[in-house]
Amino acid sequence: MKKRLALILASAMLVSSAVCSLTSCNGGGAGGSSAKGHVYYLNFKPEQDKAWQDLAAEYTEETGVTVDVETAADGKYEETLSAAMARSDAPTLFQVNGPVGLANWKDYCYDLSDAAVTKELTNDAYALKADGKTYGVGYVTETYGIIVNKKLLSDAGHSLDEIKDFDSLKAVAEDITANSAKLGFSAFTNASLKSGDDWRMQTHLANLPIYYEYKADGISSTDAIKGTYLDNYRAIFDLYLNNSTCDPKIVTSKTVDDARAEFISGQAVFYQNGSWEYARVSEALGDDNLAMIPIYIGVEGEENQGLCTGTENYWTVNCNAAEEDIQATLDFLEWVVTSDKGTDALANKMNFVSPFKKAKEATNLFEKMSIDYTSSGKTAVSWNFATMPSEAWKTELGSALAVYAANPTDDTWAGVKEAFVDNWAAEVAKSKK
Repeated sequence: MKKRLALILASAMLVSSAVCSLTSCNGGGAGGSSAKGHVYYLNFKPEQDKAWQDLAAEYTEETGVTVDVETAADGKYEETLSAAMARSDAPTLFQVNGPVGLANWKDYCYDLSDAAVTKELTNDAYALKADGKTYGVGYVTETYGIIVNKKLLSDAGHSLDEIKDFDSLKAVAEDITANSAKLGFSAFTNASLKSGDDWRMQTHLANLPIYYEYKADGISSTDAIKGTYLDNYRAIFDLYLNNSTCDPKIVTSKTVDDARAEFISGQAVFYQNGSWEYARVSEALGDDNLAMIPIYIGVEGEENQGLCTGTENYWTVNCNAAEEDIQATLDFLEWVVTSDKGTDALANKMNFVSPFKKAKEATNLFEKMSIDYTSSGKTAVSWNFATMPSEAWKTELGSALAVYAANPTDDTWAGVKEAFVDNWAAEVAKSKK
């Protein structure tokens, strides 16, 4: 009888273990202490690597829980994540970039609906949801536009007050170009179209024509983009190419690091990038010499446009990780967004504006400027590139832009239109098969 009872208990334990394993992706079984757990974070942002490494070390010292941080190279996150998820020691904490990213990785995403980190959000809009559940938590709102070296702009005989729309931006840029030999600097940094470094042009700049099309049509996503504002996209891209630090024909060899170095060293007045660059450019040039202005593309009413502000950065927890690692990861996230050390690191080491209740006010000049724009009645440009149908779509668009930059004709621009419009529909169709 005792032997039979032991067998029954052993069988029950096996069934219980199997049920826990099967339900972990639906939010089951992650309760209890994380003392034996381990956190492995695949970080999206190279510029914040040191801050995350330092914060992880502080957490380990305080709790005894090991936190490993791996940082993907610029433009290589999806590739790195795919490789990492195939390993037995896959990340317990990773990032998706919005609804499209969630669709790709949903089978790996833990239900965060009842997680402490989710309850710390100031607004439910930062919870990434599907099927009535929260699978991602937005951890930073960011801003991008055209970063300006105000001293160089003044040296060129111009001021920020002159620039109110595309035409005025074009006039200033072309005047700087006309006098660049005498001034010793250019209007814009290079457009960085090297593969993997083309995201400023094929994602962030491409957001503008998408934003205005969505706004005109009263929609927030589409299965078939029309390309209504692609002529405007061409106009701003041409302005960058024709008034920059390098010949457009060699821009495919240029990186974002090259562009940043040009800006920091005073080779260009304007540099399209975002608030994540604040620490590096501020350290080199000082806040007094810096500003950020909207990316104007020549659309009616753009004088009332603010900066591009939003997020594509959503933390997700790997539901296929061991139960103790899931709990350890949830505990780590709660500590990051509620503790003094965590909130200080987010605000002052990473320069994040975070949508959490206990978030500290960030010192990021560009985020403050975004608030100033909206406070003065300007409308922030939303981040619609999370609705871009795939990474493949972005890659194809980047390739088409590179072909156009090397030989800017109507025929090569037709290739950009094809990559933008036709490939959008094709990639959406693939995702629905």
